[in-house]
Amino acid sequence: MSPTTDHAAIADPVPARIAGLDFVRAVALLGILTINVTGFWGPAMATFSPHLPRAEPGGDLWFLIAFVLFEGKMRALFTLLFGASLLLFVDAADRRGHWGPGIQARRLIWLAVFGYAHYLLFWWGDILFPYALCGLGALLLCRLPAMPLLIGGLALFVVSHGLDAIGVIQGICAEQAVLAGHGLAADRTDEASMMVRIADSIAEDRHILAASFGAALRLRLETAPWRPFQTMASIFTETMPLMLIGMALHRTGLWRGAWSRRTLWQIAGWGIGLGGSITMGLAWWIDAHGFPPRAMFGVIENLTALPHLAMALGYAAALMLAWPHLATTAAGRTMAATGRTAFTNYLGTTMLMTALFSGWGLGLGTWTGRGWVPLFIPLGWAAMLAWPGWWLARHRQGPFEAVWRRLTWLGVAPSKS
Repeated sequence: MSPTTDHAAIADPVPARIAGLDFVRAVALLGILTINVTGFWGPAMATFSPHLPRAEPGGDLWFLIAFVLFEGKMRALFTLLFGASLLLFVDAADRRGHWGPGIQARRLIWLAVFGYAHYLLFWWGDILFPYALCGLGALLLCRLPAMPLLIGGLALFVVSHGLDAIGVIQGICAEQAVLAGHGLAADRTDEASMMVRIADSIAEDRHILAASFGAALRLRLETAPWRPFQTMASIFTETMPLMLIGMALHRTGLWRGAWSRRTLWQIAGWGIGLGGSITMGLAWWIDAHGFPPRAMFGVIENLTALPHLAMALGYAAALMLAWPHLATTAAGRTMAATGRTAFTNYLGTTMLMTALFSGWGLGLGTWTGRGWVPLFIPLGWAAMLAWPGWWLARHRQGPFEAVWRRLTWLGVAPSKS
């Protein structure tokens, strides 16, 4: 190797691609957009209920479809894959003579920087920052074998959400009593206070959505500079255990196709069937009761946690069953390339959608009704699918992936291998 060889080529081990994992990641990314598009269009509260900020024609139906098929499931699937990717990078760095966990920690710190900038510059719904911090926690356990990772992840997930569910159910019962006109005075006061907080949140978000780019940045800094930390705290008991479970699944070879087709069929059937049944039952209940706000927060943030996990595992198994049949097709290669450039696609989709909906862009969020929102999903999908194959035929990684790689390895001595 000549003295002029690019330093990054020596120091930077790019993990060997697992095309099946990239394919599943692309599906998760496309599915996440079906939920995020509502957050790009309107205030944060709009993602919790079709009646926030107001009920509109067509809003209930699309909300219920997205709730059953995508809400939480695609994010859970993406989080499982994030855990697997942590290990892939650590193993690749180890093979090149570096201390894998240390380099991965640098990588996650830079991801947190990207995430906070993503929040300040564009959108309240960033997940990169909380993923980075949760990933640092998961990284502490990266040397564990599959079974302790799986048991630990499942235990943390089930216990934390089980305990939270007790308080959530009590709150829903109290809200139903208030709405029926015979709630306790304290519960009526709590309900009224919650509605004031909801109204304040909607007004604040609308102010930012309608602002110019610079004004929106200033408002985020002035009114909610700690919001990414609050998001991390609120999703920690979901994100951290799912990363551990994803690490365990990687250790068992799921993403490399090591599981038998019979096992995959069983997980797909039980996961989608059981999780879907519970989710549809909850969808029926919230629709029949008019999407009460406290119940909506509890259902989306807590009561659907286990169904989300079951369906995410079912989706993962179903997609791994499909991958061998799609791997050599144009559609399969396109999806794998999209998953391989997920970082750029995630940030690029935010830029596209905020340019469409925000006041500094076309401002479509101010005059399009909620019923129009699903029509923007195919546009986002097309944007994510159109360019990666062409780009990767000419470049090693996606644009933001390459910047992230350079920053991660900045100042690291070349490996001696």
